[in-house]
Amino acid sequence: MEHWNTIEKEAGNKKITIYTSKAADMPVIYLNAVSEEEGDKVYHVLSQSECPDFTLAVISGLDWNHDMAPWDATPVFSKGDTPFTQGADVYLRQLTEEIIPGVENCIQGKTAWRGLAGYSLAGLFAVYAIYQTDLFDRIASISGSLWFPDFAAYAVLNELAKKPKRLYFSLGDAESKTKNPYLKTVQSRTEELEAFYRKQGIETTFCRNTGGHFKDTDQRTAAGILWLLSELS
Repeated sequence: MEHWNTIEKEAGNKKITIYTSKAADMPVIYLNAVSEEEGDKVYHVLSQSECPDFTLAVISGLDWNHDMAPWDATPVFSKGDTPFTQGADVYLRQLTEEIIPGVENCIQGKTAWRGLAGYSLAGLFAVYAIYQTDLFDRIASISGSLWFPDFAAYAVLNELAKKPKRLYFSLGDAESKTKNPYLKTVQSRTEELEAFYRKQGIETTFCRNTGGHFKDTDQRTAAGILWLLSELS
């Protein structure tokens, strides 16, 4: 995949970097990123691969523990950490009503389909989003924080806004090897949800990577995006 053109936009306090497709009528994948640099690194990995043509829209400048959190939760690492404060619904409205129209006004032709990808808490947000909006056809939750308090129960008990065509999950094989009562559930929760969505007829995959949560994050994110793109139609 050759680098073609990059457009930068702002929406409130969010920064959007758009790596546009070369041709018209291609898919658009939205990536919520902890930083602009993260998006650059992921796009670099993709550009070195045999990646189909598509537009990647990277959103950074996020209030991570607020914008990505579906509801309030106390800190899970230590009492001095930043708590999670319910902000996902407000950010999702900004994403769907302001950011997506702004991005898609900048690209050629129509959007073939939309994907949503994210790492860690952004992977949690990506799954949460398909319960709130029907705009996304494919989801990549890379090392997703599916340990988040009460999220697995929420996912099983609530209806999807629309069944996505493809759902990608991945996890490092050391991520659940911890005494932390929340984080140690991440593998069982991810496996549980992947099986739950597969039984609903959604095409899913669960990729197990080597190492902990912070290993090869760019490569893992790119792998998830590539899987979403491996069947273009």
